[in-house]
Amino acid sequence: MTGDMTIRLLGISGSPRKKATDHIVNEALRYAQEKFDVETDYFSASGKDLKFCIHCDYCVRKQQGCIHKDDIVPLYEKMLWADAWIIGTPVYQGTLSAQTKTIMDRCRAVVARDPKAFKNKVGAATAVGGDRIGGQEPAIQSILNFYVISEMLPIAGGSFGSNLGGTFWSQDRGAEGVAEDTEGIRSLHRTVNKLIRAAQLIKKAQQEGMP
Repeated sequence: MTGDMTIRLLGISGSPRKKATDHIVNEALRYAQEKFDVETDYFSASGKDLKFCIHCDYCVRKQQGCIHKDDIVPLYEKMLWADAWIIGTPVYQGTLSAQTKTIMDRCRAVVARDPKAFKNKVGAATAVGGDRIGGQEPAIQSILNFYVISEMLPIAGGSFGSNLGGTFWSQDRGAEGVAEDTEGIRSLHRTVNKLIRAAQLIKKAQQEGMP
């Protein structure tokens, strides 16, 4: 008997503001809900207390999560709940925002307790820069590398227009700028299509007994 094939999709915005990155991550969730059988959740770094990983090894020694008790802790449950993630970041100095990097670094507390916690989840990425070519792809590559290290399956947008993921040019006009970037939106939608279809394949295989 076929089980529930609803895909649980988590969107994470690693921006300290609720502008362009917030818009594109929510557009990914909206599009996924329109096209697929998905349940969504969302986390924004904006206004959150996000403490840096200090490599104290508390999570390794105690295997009870992170020593920091901040706004990342509730995100762990969302991450475990989701079948698929899409992480969005603004481009700062040619790469990730500090908030996005902090979120990824702090996932060490989850895998220290259970090294297979994220295994076979699927993940995609999207990035927005104020310049047309301002570091979007290096930022996305960092997120995809994080997925690989976490034993997740990184999903890209594919050849001819999307490549590594959803890439946006805001022209420094926030949500209005990315909403007008039709090529960016197309790259995001293609990436979401591949993300959800991959998650569906993984879920089907798991229901049929894949370890």
